[in-house]
Amino acid sequence: MPSAIRLLFISFIIILICYTKSDAQTYNVSGVVYKSDSNIAVDAEVYLKGTGYLTFTNESGYFTIEKVPAGAFILIINVKESMILTDTLHITNHDLYKKYYVDTVIHQMNVIEINATNQETFGISRLGDVEGAAIYAGKKTEVIEMKDVIANTATNNARQVFSRIAGLNIFENDGAGVQLGIGGRGLNPNRVSNFNTRQNGYDISADALGYPESYYTPPTEALDKIEIVRGAASLQYGTQFGGFINFKFKKPPTDKKFSLLTRQTYGSFGLFNSYNQMSGTIKKWSYFSYVQYKKSNGWRPNSALNLYGSHISVTYTANKRFSITGEYTFQYYLSQLPGGLTDNEFYTNPRMSVRNSDWFRVNWNLFALMSEYKFNKRTLLNFRSFCLIAGRDALGLLDDINEVENPTENRNLLSDRYRNFGGEVRLLHHYEFLKKKSTILVGSRYYEGLTYRKQGDANTGTGANFSFIHPDTLQSNYKFPSRNLAIFAENIFYLSSRLSVTPGVRFEYISTQSIGYYNQQQLDLAGNIVYDTVVQDNRIRNRHFVLFGLGVSYDISPAVKFYANLSQNYRAINFNDMRINNPNLLVNPNLKDEKGYSSDAGFRGNWKKIIDFDVNLFLMSYQDRIGTVLQTNTLGQVYQYRTNISNSKTIGFEGFAEIDFWRLIAGENTKTRLSWFNNLGLIDARYISSQESAFNNKFVEYVPPINYRTGLTFKHKSFRMSGQYSYMAQQYADATNTVIPTPNALFGAIPAYYVVDFSMEYRFKNSSISTGVNNATNNYYFTRRADGYPGPGIIPSTGRNFYITLQVQL
Repeated sequence: MPSAIRLLFISFIIILICYTKSDAQTYNVSGVVYKSDSNIAVDAEVYLKGTGYLTFTNESGYFTIEKVPAGAFILIINVKESMILTDTLHITNHDLYKKYYVDTVIHQMNVIEINATNQETFGISRLGDVEGAAIYAGKKTEVIEMKDVIANTATNNARQVFSRIAGLNIFENDGAGVQLGIGGRGLNPNRVSNFNTRQNGYDISADALGYPESYYTPPTEALDKIEIVRGAASLQYGTQFGGFINFKFKKPPTDKKFSLLTRQTYGSFGLFNSYNQMSGTIKKWSYFSYVQYKKSNGWRPNSALNLYGSHISVTYTANKRFSITGEYTFQYYLSQLPGGLTDNEFYTNPRMSVRNSDWFRVNWNLFALMSEYKFNKRTLLNFRSFCLIAGRDALGLLDDINEVENPTENRNLLSDRYRNFGGEVRLLHHYEFLKKKSTILVGSRYYEGLTYRKQGDANTGTGANFSFIHPDTLQSNYKFPSRNLAIFAENIFYLSSRLSVTPGVRFEYISTQSIGYYNQQQLDLAGNIVYDTVVQDNRIRNRHFVLFGLGVSYDISPAVKFYANLSQNYRAINFNDMRINNPNLLVNPNLKDEKGYSSDAGFRGNWKKIIDFDVNLFLMSYQDRIGTVLQTNTLGQVYQYRTNISNSKTIGFEGFAEIDFWRLIAGENTKTRLSWFNNLGLIDARYISSQESAFNNKFVEYVPPINYRTGLTFKHKSFRMSGQYSYMAQQYADATNTVIPTPNALFGAIPAYYVVDFSMEYRFKNSSISTGVNNATNNYYFTRRADGYPGPGIIPSTGRNFYITLQVQL
């Protein structure tokens, strides 16, 4: 892919040309702030919009912002919520000193300022040093602005939605976008299990400790933003190596009692998606809700889907200091699984299905209660709690994909029930340290999880009958209690108006248990039982530890920032995943927890909304990494063995750059845009320090060494259009880096592939029409080899498909 590297290199050259003209000379901005009654304004917040320059007035109403480079800035003074003033500063070749008189009437200027920032962006932005009750200074952060994304949101098309996030590998299990599978920096994408996954700030995964997989994904049509923080998020959000991903729902309009938005999408292979949203504000009450129905026949036979979803959020704002929100989310879907394929079957006909009796069912009920209290401009208290009552059932055959489906054979049913709850409280306070602004965040989290897992024989036939035929003699019957207590703290020390240092610490107590039994059975090559016994398995593990981290941020200019961080990580073993009776997979009963650290350093910036970029290098050290290796039992049967393989080290480069050529030529005020983005991830992830020659110095599975996306976006008045090209280099499905596929398709290389997507939209006054084509070149490819559901075997990705969406908003 040398052409991809050249394209990104051209982008960086243009960026360097634009920024090498910046002036190194800096100046001071100072002044005195008065209220309208001529009294001085003490403790007023003063900052330059869109930069890290922020301070407070002292007891004399005086403020100073040091070492500001030449240029145009918007100064914002916040005395209190109803007394805000904005002023445009033009810093040329001398210091500035001004007196300001703040009146309540000037509050309207702030409203105009907020509206001005609500213009279209590149579709991606970054989190500020402080957002709500969280600290992000010195971290690699990315925010997907959904209002600017032109994509097939009816199917949550991850290639398009996450197109500007560098280095992500994506599993494509289904064409309807029911389960999201993304992983970054050499981590497995399966059901986002290596991220701490949240919705509006609270957990949504099955079991944050024992089974951190997400069977529920919020519909992107309901989202305002998607926030992503990489590995350094572990100090605030838990011990996952991948970081933090948060789906933020849209906010209700403040000027309407009732607003309705309805979107109806029709697509290839029987796709129909109906999304209907209602929201509004009535005095101190505001609400947001949606109802969704989705169905699809699927690209392959035996892959039909029916989904029902809804969400409601109600907020009571008592005053400008206190608000409380209650939320409920429901999702139910039933899907038929067409099963995996062998390599020969895939290359003969990737649309074939050799299974018609496999089904998958999910029932998700998620509750949340959140509140926020502002003591004053400097101190904020945030509380969030959540409860999950959910379940999932997988029904079908886990046998080797080469075995012919037998209609008289009992199917296998794997049934999970999740009963989890947790709460998190955060206190954020701004204060002065050595005459500089500082911000401290302290918080705690308590979590209890309880998962019930049963596995046994289900009836014969092909229908979706999720019941055990022998409920008293199951293959396994477990409950997995877990408990977690965490205390964390981070502090931003602003050493100057440009430089900040953010140390952090997190204490964790984790307790995980497994209580139950499993049936141990082995068959010979003829299918006869060699031995059969029941094993009682009751275990408990308690551990506590402390994680440390440090972040550094430096404003090279108002538009360019350097960031770097180093953070320890820890990932508890997954008891809930250890006892599955699967002939294709065996698990080491003595698995150890995984630990290590992650670090990255880079530059990011945005110049006049013409150029946006973020480039960084990262290193992830992973100790006692859990993975799978190919083994053969005494009967000559090949299977996967899941164990602590060895340590691993991942080094990589992530680069994103987007240039708006139209604005570059026509100026910032043009309403037409023609932008070109390039997104490149170069990753080297290897197993190291291993005594097993089979995987020592081998590549980590599911890590493409080259991950590249590029695309063009054109916007003119009410018309928007985008085209995108995605490329993934060859990767491996196991730690031994098997290249030649095994007959059961569990092992072997995942060949390089590319995908092309197009989308367009035209907006009318109160309506719009969208259409597009995904996988426009109709490439046949696959992204994973599954050892169990939705396989086993190769899971082909969807071929060429079209969609059209009609939207009406009232």
